[in-house]
Amino acid sequence: MAAAGAHGELGQRGAQGRALYFCGSIRGGRQDQALYARILSRLRRFGVVLTEHVAAAGLSEQGEEPPGADKLIHDRDLAWLQQADMVVAEVTQPSLGVGYELGRAVALNKPVLCLFRPESGRVLSAMIRGAADGSRFQVWDYDEGQLEALLDRYFKADDSEKGAAASDQEPN
Repeated sequence: MAAAGAHGELGQRGAQGRALYFCGSIRGGRQDQALYARILSRLRRFGVVLTEHVAAAGLSEQGEEPPGADKLIHDRDLAWLQQADMVVAEVTQPSLGVGYELGRAVALNKPVLCLFRPESGRVLSAMIRGAADGSRFQVWDYDEGQLEALLDRYFKADDSEKGAAASDQEPN
């Protein structure tokens, strides 16, 4: 599978040295696939995306594996989640799998950014919006025209915080 080959060697973690886990609906519905591709394209500027298959145009609601491979998918994705430095999730299309991944990310103490489009007419689950703490778990409402600038802002702030933390560690 192409997705696994793209991340086989985690020594190649992208220009920023980050491993990113992107969550988006697969079996819950593929209506936002083109948007996922835009998100993925932008995320590549900030690190290597471990879950590129989520944005694949050929991926249907049936998933990318043959029937009966659910355990393989679960174990593979959890391994990628453990390797990830941070998680970005598009949460507008409801998905049990994305909710599960977010819960596991929280348990692993991963920084999480959830993106939600209010203009979709949907209401975001209270379990997602209510988890936002303004720090490790963030939920940002957006419209599609803001997507790239929003991701740039998030990762610029993340880089600034890391830089500030590193300078705090330096001897005077």
